[in-house]
Amino acid sequence: MLAFSLFSGLCCFAVSASFVLPWFALESGGQLSGQQAMLLGHWEFYVLLSLFYFCNYFVMMYFNAALVACALIRLGGKDPTIGEGLRVAAARVPQLLGWSLIAATVGMLLRLFEERSQLLARIVVGLIGIAFSLASSMVVPILVVEKKDALTALRESTALLKQTWGEQLVSRVSFGLVFGLLSLAAIPLALGGLASGNMVTLFLLTGLALVYLIFLALVQCTLQGIFQAALYAYARHRMVPAGYDATLLQKAIAPKLAL
Repeated sequence: MLAFSLFSGLCCFAVSASFVLPWFALESGGQLSGQQAMLLGHWEFYVLLSLFYFCNYFVMMYFNAALVACALIRLGGKDPTIGEGLRVAAARVPQLLGWSLIAATVGMLLRLFEERSQLLARIVVGLIGIAFSLASSMVVPILVVEKKDALTALRESTALLKQTWGEQLVSRVSFGLVFGLLSLAAIPLALGGLASGNMVTLFLLTGLALVYLIFLALVQCTLQGIFQAALYAYARHRMVPAGYDATLLQKAIAPKLAL
């Protein structure tokens, strides 16, 4: 399943390059006039940024859907293949396009509000972003399994969370925190390379640190997708997948007042 996270990262890199490289080529070649540069600094820039958000979100959602499909097959006791996951994702392209548009729009608006706000407002915007992420945590499994449209999937995701864990929810599972702590191990490698004073050692150790961080990112994305599938199976069917504990799933998300 790590392959889907790898494919997602590579495709997102390709999408980013397709937006960034033409801009640098035009700018370095002197083909952008001062007026065009100013326009690209205003509304045209935001149009391109919105398109960039949408393309990246679609890539991530596509491979996340493939990962979730394979995770659900495996949680059901069967052995999935990469081809099965990709076929499921390909069959859900219309739904994934709709959800990518919604997620990209919300992400873009939150970014704009955050950039133009004071500290307190930024905190509020950040909390809204966290709430949206939690409310939409079941969307991809619903799109994959139930083939519902994006808005219906978002409503179903919110309803499932409330039915299973109650009102005013907060996630107790933080993959970002765990893997953030694990990523600290890359710092001694990089510092060791700098302190060595040898270029070969520097490139070797910093390269190892980079590979380690990339591997951690792949594992984190994969585990998040698998856990997303497990939470969906538990919330929708009260199914406790093999290898999981019902108490763990129940306590993964909890009322805010209980924290």
